Amino acid sequence: MSGIRGARGARAVRLGPRSVAALALITAIGVVAFGWPLLASPGSGLAHSADAPWLFAALLPLLLAVVVAAISDTGLDAKAIAMLGVLAAAGAALRPLGAGTAGIEPMFFLMVLAGRVLGPGFGFVLGALSMFASALLTGGVGPWMPFQMLSMGWVSMGAGLLPQRPRDRPELALLAVYGALSALLYGTVMNLQGWPYIAGMASGVSYVPGAPLASNLTRFAAYDLTTSLGWDLPRAALTATLTLLLGKPLLKALRRATRRAAFETEGDFGEADLAGAARSPGGESGGSGGARSSGGVGRLNGEAGGGA
Repeated sequence: MSGIRGARGARAVRLGPRSVAALALITAIGVVAFGWPLLASPGSGLAHSADAPWLFAALLPLLLAVVVAAISDTGLDAKAIAMLGVLAAAGAALRPLGAGTAGIEPMFFLMVLAGRVLGPGFGFVLGALSMFASALLTGGVGPWMPFQMLSMGWVSMGAGLLPQRPRDRPELALLAVYGALSALLYGTVMNLQGWPYIAGMASGVSYVPGAPLASNLTRFAAYDLTTSLGWDLPRAALTATLTLLLGKPLLKALRRATRRAAFETEGDFGEADLAGAARSPGGESGGSGGARSSGGVGRLNGEAGGGA
């Protein structure tokens, strides 16, 4: 069959073994970067160190660069990069609309929908890049920024890992539930990142270096519920609402753009047709060869042959 094949099912980023390994590596290190306060033993210097956030803040951008390079090597072509830039700019522009007021951050639903359509690899890069661009736009650059990039990358990547079978209303319901849960978990993990370094809190919610895991987990749960839930719940509700209201047209637009861009698709014009066009200098064989060829060159050869 001549023409371009496989465009309808193509994704912007194809995850090869090296890309999967890079994503797994940064996810594992990210879990350590967020969870080290709960895992540090009483005798370790890390339990009493104030340098840990700066260490991870310096390390995570390098790891993110490794992931982007690994994925780019296997799947990011020029068209995918162009779409990545457009979606990242849109996400960065959406974030300041709520200015973080009461957790109103409309960029989450776009990250979920884009990750759903374009796959986990593209989703991770998009989430991280969107958060980086929005931090530059809003002046929110600090040691917390790499953690925000990693967390948003997880949000969008997770949407790409959801089952692909549901469509229409079941799909929107699935994405709305996922968007709400991911918005809640985003706030939780970001609280875990800053919790050990906030001074002046009540003893029942403050971090105790080297305390037993169960004790610090209880303190963190109390801290999260009392300081963050009022922000996380509106974010989750907004994400689910926008997904249900705008999800159908946006999913359709993203899928149409992906099909038209035909990411990672190479042309297949049929060896027999090209061979027939090459053998037909004129006459009847030239006309038939030109009629069967995929391009206009074969047709011109066939007309020239018939005229001769």
